[in-house]
Amino acid sequence: MQIRKRFWQDILSKKMLVCIFTGFTSGLPLFILISLLPAWLRSNQLDLKAIGLFALIQLPYTWKFLWAPFFDRFSWPMGRRRGWLLFFQSLLLISIPLLGFYNPQTDLTMIVIIAILIAFLSASQDIVIDAYRRELLLDKELGLGNAVHVNAYKIASLIPGSLSLILADHFDWKTVFIVTSLFMLPGLVLTFVMKEPKVPKMKKRDLVSSLLLPFQEFMHRHGLKSALTILLFIFFYKLGDSMATALATPFYLDLGFSKTEIGLIAKNAGLWPSVIGGLVGGIWMMKLGINRALWIFGFLQMISILGFAWLAHIGYSPEWLAIAVGFEAFGVGLGTTAFVAFIAKTTHPLYTATQFALFTSLAAVPRTLVNASTGYLQSLFGWENFFILCFLLAIPGMALLYKIAPIKN
Repeated sequence: MQIRKRFWQDILSKKMLVCIFTGFTSGLPLFILISLLPAWLRSNQLDLKAIGLFALIQLPYTWKFLWAPFFDRFSWPMGRRRGWLLFFQSLLLISIPLLGFYNPQTDLTMIVIIAILIAFLSASQDIVIDAYRRELLLDKELGLGNAVHVNAYKIASLIPGSLSLILADHFDWKTVFIVTSLFMLPGLVLTFVMKEPKVPKMKKRDLVSSLLLPFQEFMHRHGLKSALTILLFIFFYKLGDSMATALATPFYLDLGFSKTEIGLIAKNAGLWPSVIGGLVGGIWMMKLGINRALWIFGFLQMISILGFAWLAHIGYSPEWLAIAVGFEAFGVGLGTTAFVAFIAKTTHPLYTATQFALFTSLAAVPRTLVNASTGYLQSLFGWENFFILCFLLAIPGMALLYKIAPIKN
């Protein structure tokens, strides 16, 4: 009873409520771009090849570290974090509805421009939110705070991926985009009422120095060898599970599952265990600490990949599909919680936005580049051996923990 009471006290604290709202606000624009936008374009009979090219508008999320130093260097009257948040959230609230005022058949160029603008504003908002969250939370709160943020981020997908599509069956697309954009309002209101985090004041420097200092500070604080080890760890820790899920839907189809079975079993078995894993991981990490959590959660994350190898071995089985997907999602939920908490802890308070953006951009490289090789690897090894390879590729990230997260610390 006491444990349950403590759980809800932790979840419903002011800091965690802030993480819920900022996580939701952070995820909404991205899922508008990857869920709602393609549905709108296809409903207007746009060619699938053209729709596929819209994936390129996500590039700002990979390169956001290039302009992140500006948000550490410059501030607004409302504060360095709240001022930038108000700026980007206001522009998102205005730019998202603009999509509905154009026709994909005749105004595709303008739609592309607006979509790129939304992606840039969304990536910039993410930079500031990540920095604010790191400055708001104590080290011991990073696990739970980042877990709450990540799960609220995932739940935001239900708006453009479900509610907005239902509305599109009853209203015109202009109304759909206006209503969807209104879900940015809770985050905007929160920006007005939340307090600016207290961090050491940065000395006024020229722009070039401001751009270089975050990177120089990271290298100087850890030393060149240790800094490079940390960067390698950030690259490798999520590599195995990222590759394992890159071809998930084609894998299910090859095993003989129908699209309905995939939608009902795989998608539900993936979302909710991931959310539960993140929350459990956040609570558990408050006792374990980040270092131990990286080991334990990373091991579970790595082992869960073998569930796909077993599914490939036995073939079509709805029961094992649910078990394999649920176990993998739960393990990844745990691993992601520890991983994001580690990234947050590694940043310096003066350069939170820049360093956080750099680390998360590096972590996205396997998803955007390495995963391009998964189709070739699968054709070379077959499904079962491909997943075993993904399991083996998760080992280097675990091995690097000996250097960057020794348990004794």
